[in-house]
Amino acid sequence: MLRKLLSLNKITVLVLLVFITGCRNDDPKKVAGQDIIRLSYWCASNPRETELAKELVAAWNKQNDFVKVDVQPIPSSQSSEEVLLAAIAAKTTPDICSNMWPGAMDDFIASGGLVRLDQFSDFEEYIMARVPENLLSSFQANDGHYYQLPWKTNPTMIVYNKGLFKKAGVKAPLRTYSEFLAAAEKLTIDKDGDGKIDQWMNYRDIKPIWWQRLFDYYPFYIGASGGGTLFKQNVINFNNSHSVEVFDFFRTLYEKKYMPVTDFQGNQFLTQALATQITGPYFIGFLKQYKDESLDFGVMPIPVPDGYKGPVYSLGDFKNISVFSTTKYPEQAWKFAKYLISAKADLRLLQITGQIPVRKNLLSDSLYAPYF
Repeated sequence: MLRKLLSLNKITVLVLLVFITGCRNDDPKKVAGQDIIRLSYWCASNPRETELAKELVAAWNKQNDFVKVDVQPIPSSQSSEEVLLAAIAAKTTPDICSNMWPGAMDDFIASGGLVRLDQFSDFEEYIMARVPENLLSSFQANDGHYYQLPWKTNPTMIVYNKGLFKKAGVKAPLRTYSEFLAAAEKLTIDKDGDGKIDQWMNYRDIKPIWWQRLFDYYPFYIGASGGGTLFKQNVINFNNSHSVEVFDFFRTLYEKKYMPVTDFQGNQFLTQALATQITGPYFIGFLKQYKDESLDFGVMPIPVPDGYKGPVYSLGDFKNISVFSTTKYPEQAWKFAKYLISAKADLRLLQITGQIPVRKNLLSDSLYAPYF
């Protein structure tokens, strides 16, 4: 199914392959008579992750005389998964990439594009020390092996405008659909009296792009189902009671005009035209950098159906690290991958991007205590 969603037309693939082909640099140079190995590294294209990648690569290159890394943001397209699949097909992948979505791993593996990481003698030591045991199976391939190194997560939650909530007499958090809808009635208003709504409860991107549903429908579905997925006996099953609850909730939000049917230009939460926004931790840094002083915000979990009991789950939105089978230097690429998940690198991940390392005992580790 995912392969169909990610398929590109021939022209787009050709453009991508022409661009990607020029991204590698395999010509070694020598220092003191020894060849310098150069690794190509693709990071995510958002500004903060690019900043983090450049900082880490600069530190690595300063410390390593014979293995140098060239970093660039992953080439732009409708999705990074499309770019990576096209690069795998053309055998123009980088040595390493840190923007690997677990949902696409089966396609990458089936295409023969990835190095099996558990072939390295210290892989088990690293993954057991880093990843909580209850998450290990989430990153294991169907063949029992590992092709991704767990790195970071962006749990999808609700950011809300504290000032607008207080002005409307609404208290957070809003746990249930009924509470969310009752708050929406107070927070969806015509501020300037021209007869048109200009402040809404929430907004979701209506563009028909598959990954947009990971940031509206799917986290709400995970919440409604108590952490369930859409798979039933390895078949996707949308037609279930939890799915119906989510769609009914969204339909009510649209019917009552608590969410606009439009495609906004610019971030409307930043302009305080939205009382809430569905997002992840990466949004916090953006807000802190660009918000007006009058904008005070908080974070709350995804609301769940009335009558739901138990902890509230959401989409983890993991992004991990993989080494590609086109690499000439798998051992060196693996060493660089371990550097990207080192304790100090994880601290910089938190500080620069606000994204959360997949790391045991994160909240109790003294290294990260000042950040939290």
